[in-house]
Amino acid sequence: MNPINLFQTTSRIVMGAGCLGQIRDEIKRLGCDTAIIVTDPGVVAAGIAERLERILGEGGLCFTRFDKVSPDPNLETALEAVAAVRSSGARVVIGLGGGSAIDIAKIAALLAENDGQLGDYFGIDLVPRPGRKTIIVPTTAGTGSEVTPIVILSDEAEKLKKGVVSPYLFPSVALLDPELTIGLPPHVTAATGMDALIHGIEAFTSKNAYAITDMLARRAIVLIAGNIRTAFANGADIEARTRMLEGSLLAGMAFANAGVTAVHAFAYPIGAEFHIPHGVANSIMLAPVMEFNMLGNLKKFAEMADLLGENTAGLSERAMALATVQALRTLSADLQIPNHLSQFGIKSSDIPMLAQGVMKVTRLLANNPRVMTQKDAENIYLSVL
Repeated sequence: MNPINLFQTTSRIVMGAGCLGQIRDEIKRLGCDTAIIVTDPGVVAAGIAERLERILGEGGLCFTRFDKVSPDPNLETALEAVAAVRSSGARVVIGLGGGSAIDIAKIAALLAENDGQLGDYFGIDLVPRPGRKTIIVPTTAGTGSEVTPIVILSDEAEKLKKGVVSPYLFPSVALLDPELTIGLPPHVTAATGMDALIHGIEAFTSKNAYAITDMLARRAIVLIAGNIRTAFANGADIEARTRMLEGSLLAGMAFANAGVTAVHAFAYPIGAEFHIPHGVANSIMLAPVMEFNMLGNLKKFAEMADLLGENTAGLSERAMALATVQALRTLSADLQIPNHLSQFGIKSSDIPMLAQGVMKVTRLLANNPRVMTQKDAENIYLSVL
């Protein structure tokens, strides 16, 4: 018997080179005339925040800026942003940047209209009311957070990453301008691009995948795998940047509905404990987790070899699945992404604690195509130590 599936995504998506110039119209369409920009120091230093502010100013819109978002933002940063949104009186929150800035913008807009403690909302469907309007402007082709109902924050006290999942976190508008990604350094292009690819791969292999998410995930994998090397090697290639942003968007739509799996469950503890950038943490864990998982859905893991552009003529299904794993290792090497945990100071004595952290991420392990034990988690970590 086929299950009943629900598909949700951001209701309005504007995409194309130069579309940042339309943001005033989008704000007015939402019935708002005051805004707050939530961003990070890197986006400010790159001149992108000033570019946005110039567009807003030319339209006579009142705006303020909160630019204290750091990588892997914590609960304190989120609460500081909430206070900034409330005190600004802004009716629309503009998230400008990568996943960290976007997540802080989304949670700040949400909590500005909801009482209670932030900790009350960690989990699924625990938020009682919608937040303020949000317009999300990604500057990386990575998180797909412009089309997800999820925010991830670091709880430094517990050394865990925690999620708020609510349909009220879907942005009002996603505005994707590939011109904003032109200046990304190669290492950021690599890490964020791999994160987007992993979203597509995990959505495709999730136990909750279905026809719509499979369609989106397949296309996302093809787009990202076919363009990430070019975007990495020649960041000014607008065609590659456009296709990467499109792939990230589609992967975000896919995983927002099918969920991600154990790769992210492995990335969370090492990210929270050792502050490994999220895309890098995911990339390190990708191949070993995929090799473990492939027996859970050999057909799909085999199909991904073709999606990744591998020559599979004459290969058995299992050999094709292994070719997928090897293709991912080669891609990570081409993008010069670190491939060992020891490069970040992780020791064998840390592994049991990290594996315990994996097993706590039950929301994601429930989607995984293969049942995993703590011993399995320890062995997977050890394989990339």
